[in-house]
Amino acid sequence: MPTASRPRLLAADPAAIFDAAEILRAGGLVAIPTETVYGLAARADRDESVAAIYAAKGRPSFNPLIVHVADRAGAEAIAQLDARAVALAEAFWPGPLTLVLPLREGAPIAAAVTAGLPTVALRCPAHPVMRAVIAATGIPLAAPSANRSGAVSPTEAAHVVASLGDRIDAVIDGGPCAAGLESTIVALRADGTWQILRPGPIPTDDLAQVLGSAPAVVTDQAIEAPGQLASHYAPGKPVRLGALEAEADEFHIGFGIIAGHASLSPGGDLNEAASRLYALLHQGAADSHPRIAIAPVPEAGIGAAINDRLRRAAA
Repeated sequence: MPTASRPRLLAADPAAIFDAAEILRAGGLVAIPTETVYGLAARADRDESVAAIYAAKGRPSFNPLIVHVADRAGAEAIAQLDARAVALAEAFWPGPLTLVLPLREGAPIAAAVTAGLPTVALRCPAHPVMRAVIAATGIPLAAPSANRSGAVSPTEAAHVVASLGDRIDAVIDGGPCAAGLESTIVALRADGTWQILRPGPIPTDDLAQVLGSAPAVVTDQAIEAPGQLASHYAPGKPVRLGALEAEADEFHIGFGIIAGHASLSPGGDLNEAASRLYALLHQGAADSHPRIAIAPVPEAGIGAAINDRLRRAAA
């Protein structure tokens, strides 16, 4: 359980932004809302700060972190952006898109951020609180999801406190996250191809329209970015997918005409389902039923990202 002093719960106001920036500059850990999920931020240029993220989350050191920057200029100080990267940044930044790009030689990034890889994952977030903290800190921030590694991602401040407690210094409570799913991660390859390493709020078709080609299939199982582990987003109970009805010992998460004990979206809205997914997995984890069953969710659009998270939660 959290101690009386940690984590500090901060309101999403200018005073909190100042306090969070002070904590981060001193090497501390702050959970900050983004448009996707709450991120556990630390300065990305110090080995000890990045190590503190891995320790707090219990995260394997081979799993790279996403670096959050204020703008494209901030990204170009860290990575090499080709014409494709610039086009994607112009189309989707600020927003829920992470680009895996060649690390620039001499970039001010701790080696642990990239897990020793020659690439770095970069995102320019859209949430006003996260953007304000980056600006006030004046430093790129490494920020994976603010939860224990492999567990359900947090979309509310209470989820962060329940998962990490006094392992971190502060949490800025910015209310529920709008998108509710982690960013889409795209790797741009030197041979001109591109791959989706993690589905997210930006659908494949939108990316392909900007890039002018379809993505290559990911066949190499090497970990290049967050969210690629086979078992992830786990609620700590067995999860059954495609459940039209629940068995007696199951907490049933519905969708559309399947009501369940709680619904991702009674009206069948996939964007609403994405925003509620992790909150309902947290609810199922806390429920007295020992298992969780989840109704079918269509694969169209952001449904592909929802089903990606569900398959990993059930693995």
